[in-house]
Amino acid sequence: MFEELKNHSDDGMINIAGGEIELRDDRIKKKWTVAIKPFQLSKFLVTQDSYFAVTQKSPSAFNGARNPVENISWNEAVEFCNRLSQKEGLPEYYIISNEEKSIRCNQDADGYRLPTEAEWQYACQAGNKGVRYGEIDKIAWYKENAEGRTHEVGKMEPNAWGLHDMLGNVWEWCWDIYDEIVYGSYRVFRGGGWFDPERGCLATNRRRGHPTFQIDDLGFRLAKNQK
Repeated sequence: MFEELKNHSDDGMINIAGGEIELRDDRIKKKWTVAIKPFQLSKFLVTQDSYFAVTQKSPSAFNGARNPVENISWNEAVEFCNRLSQKEGLPEYYIISNEEKSIRCNQDADGYRLPTEAEWQYACQAGNKGVRYGEIDKIAWYKENAEGRTHEVGKMEPNAWGLHDMLGNVWEWCWDIYDEIVYGSYRVFRGGGWFDPERGCLATNRRRGHPTFQIDDLGFRLAKNQK
């Protein structure tokens, strides 16, 4: 386990039991159910000190070693997952082809990866079908309390499964393509960020961005297959 998570807990990855989740897209008035296999999700967002330790880069607009890294594109998040896997001697989850300009998954690998959006929402709601897992001012940094910036991870109350900052602070990249027919390669991000009003920080909100998109309220957390 990389040092950032060790600083907070002896076990920075939370085991998430399998189940199922209903997703919806209000834009096209569609609902669908996804089966979830057991997986692991990091208790905290990837922080600036962890990102620097692996990449030697400091892209964030708001300085703070324990603050979530932001200004990270989807492509950079995927690359970080593979680099961290290499650092820990794990098989890489992503197969990146620069020549073909493609990224595929080695689904049998137990290296680090991004969560799918179904996994993300399932973990965020933590067995509850509500749009939040607690009172917003106790669980999330958002427009009304964030004072225009990110904050150190883990300072707000976690959800029932021990996951912090699932709502607010920064949005989180997921693996999934949003709508390939309409938006091409745009990827999903979830959770709301420090700039969003209360209505933006919901477990069910879906947003999208090009894989190269970077902004100061968008970061990521890590997932892994359970062995």
